[in-house]
Amino acid sequence: QVQLVESGGGLVQPGGSLTLSCAGSGSIASFNHMSWFRQAPGKQREWVATITNAGDTNYAESVKGRFTIPRDYAKDTVYLQMNSLKAEDTAIYTCFMFGARGGAWGQGTQVTVSS
Repeated sequence: QVQLVESGGGLVQPGGSLTLSCAGSGSIASFNHMSWFRQAPGKQREWVATITNAGDTNYAESVKGRFTIPRDYAKDTVYLQMNSLKAEDTAIYTCFMFGARGGAWGQGTQVTVSS
């Protein structure tokens, strides 16, 4: 079972940028869908972005044009590049990968956007 570990969270000012990483403990090549979710305080978890093994990407309307989700199979890592951050992007960000053998969640990393 591949385990996922996120990193890269922190405090950033509005308008700033941050890149999150989600690294697999083993190969992530077997996963068909690799996604990021987030949960803000007092709110339900929401989907943010997905990249498929074919390289197709989809984004939530709230982040479209500001976030991208590249991946690096050589490093077994999926990233979330976040630009033009807003206060409402503050949340715990968690990666999720799913394939024929099932799914795996990371533990989450906190992103706080504040001046």
